[in-house]
Amino acid sequence: MNNISLPRFFLSIFLISIVTTIVSLNSSISESFFLELQTVLSKYLGWMIIIIANGFLLFAIFLIFTKYKNVRLGGPNAKPTYSYVNWIAMLFSAGLGIGLLFYGVAEPIMHLNSYPGMIEGDVSFNAGKAIGLANLHWGLHGWAIYSLLGLCFAFASYNKKLPFRVSSLLGARVSNNKPLSIFIDIVAILTTVLGVTTSLGLGTEQISSGLSYVFSLTESFSNKIVIIFVITLIGLVSVCLGLDKGIKRLSQINMILASSLMLFIFLFGPTIFILNALIQNFGSYLNTIIESATWTEAYDKTSWQNGWTLFFYTWWFAWAPFVSLFIARISYGRSIKEFIIGVLFVPSFIVFLWMGIFGNAAIYQVINETSQINEIVNNNYTVALFALFDVYPISQIVSIVSLVLIVTFFVTSSDSGALVASMLSSKKDTSIHSDSPLISRVTWAVLLGIVAAVLLYKGGLVALQTSVVITGVPFSIIVVFAIKQFYLSLENELEN
Repeated sequence: MNNISLPRFFLSIFLISIVTTIVSLNSSISESFFLELQTVLSKYLGWMIIIIANGFLLFAIFLIFTKYKNVRLGGPNAKPTYSYVNWIAMLFSAGLGIGLLFYGVAEPIMHLNSYPGMIEGDVSFNAGKAIGLANLHWGLHGWAIYSLLGLCFAFASYNKKLPFRVSSLLGARVSNNKPLSIFIDIVAILTTVLGVTTSLGLGTEQISSGLSYVFSLTESFSNKIVIIFVITLIGLVSVCLGLDKGIKRLSQINMILASSLMLFIFLFGPTIFILNALIQNFGSYLNTIIESATWTEAYDKTSWQNGWTLFFYTWWFAWAPFVSLFIARISYGRSIKEFIIGVLFVPSFIVFLWMGIFGNAAIYQVINETSQINEIVNNNYTVALFALFDVYPISQIVSIVSLVLIVTFFVTSSDSGALVASMLSSKKDTSIHSDSPLISRVTWAVLLGIVAAVLLYKGGLVALQTSVVITGVPFSIIVVFAIKQFYLSLENELEN
């Protein structure tokens, strides 16, 4: 307990318990309240969210060409702790992997059916727009948020020798104000834990649906508890092993399985169609990215933007303290240019390939009416990935591999979340070559499983997910100030 900040640790656990209890006992009321609040924020502040998200992308690209591009995280002589392959595998697994497994098939199909700008009968335009929107939601803009906040964390910790905390990013006036710094860090811990918890709970629902679809198992609460227990247990083992032996190994397994799955769909699916579509999608994405990324529905009487683009932007902001801090933790020794290319462009390229292969494979089935995937997605999008496999050889084996991959991705997110919460609640900075206190990591890993199980039993997952997204709006403003402080620190770094 020597290296645990007791106020951050115990107050966070207490507040998480309170929030979970209130939401669970009043799930329907909470859901209505948070959904209404999200609608109000999107209506009156949607323009601000869009400006900030686009501004972050432009600023991240700008940094690559500045005089600061060769500044190294950790100092001029710092050497990277992880190879490029392990680095990309870990940041991808923690920040994105599970989302692509569920939405790589479902989201393009859902856009085909719901986007108000689709032109009836124009298959080429509609399909390209559907893939383009999916790339917009999962690509450059989200990773720009992660890359900039990750840079702020890494520079503050490795170059300025400050603790791995959000409060460290806002200057001495904030970090030296103990009550204020504790408050800011507790908010970051709550956002991290509740965000990972809701994903764990919703993911459990999706794994349960997949088991039911593949093996015709009856969905029950006891089965979901078993799923949570297994994920929590594996995550507990991984988080006890530490970053190098636990999360790194799981991330390597994730990338091997994910790459194999993507290659399988590409080779055994409509290969030529996918190749042609990938090229066309790339051109369409470049041609429409400015329009799509700045569309506010100003002249439309629809609310599509609130449920999709604005939702995703705020969700990226809400997850930023968790994923960005983890990325910073594994990025010691990288230059700013190297960091941005690795965190911004490489995962975005993987997104482009994944959405292009899985999304177009699904759209091909819709266009050629070779399956009922359109109807299946409309009825239950959680089984979209498994429905895609129905027309492929060895579909059940591929589905089983996918279920294993889903579990390992969730374990990676769970133990990464526990590691980050532990770092945020530590008393002082942890060495680049060591992990935060074991008892803290174990506590957060177990708490994630308990809260997810309670929410599944009592209800309230959707309400909590929406509440987490809402926190993305104020946190986006905090990130703006953090980036300003980071830029001023870069000036001082070069002057000295």
